[in-house]
Amino acid sequence: MAAGITYVRGDATAPQGAGVKVIAHVCNDLGGWGKGFVLALSRRWPEPEAAYRAWHRERARNDFGLGAVQLVRVDRYVWVANLVGQRGIRTGRSTGVPVRYEAIDTGLAGVAGHARRLGASVHMPRIGCGLAGGRWERVEPLVRARLAEHGVAVTVYDR
Repeated sequence: MAAGITYVRGDATAPQGAGVKVIAHVCNDLGGWGKGFVLALSRRWPEPEAAYRAWHRERARNDFGLGAVQLVRVDRYVWVANLVGQRGIRTGRSTGVPVRYEAIDTGLAGVAGHARRLGASVHMPRIGCGLAGGRWERVEPLVRARLAEHGVAVTVYDR
């Protein structure tokens, strides 16, 4: 059973619809949290940032790394999926983009498992396409293959 991807105008930190929801977003592998969509998350809930920073700090003893997913409960029916899909960050001297499509693909498979276990829909901005420098034409097929084609309803939010 294939669910679709719904595109809406709005704020991914205020997911629409009924039921349990997972908000998925892309993080870097440096432990940095301070620009882009994460700021909107932190304005709404302190838990995703605190959990991400602890996860990175204790990375020698956990699964932190490209493709890993950390699920953080922020409300009775809302979870945030911190997905490590970006190697480093873009700087003034950077060449290339930090996005890692393979890591996003692996992470989305993890998000799909969590969503199915929770009976949740998945909500996201155009992940990997902001500060990570990715292209939605490359990310959208991953979202479709890992989530929508496995019956997980996905809503993508554009501002």
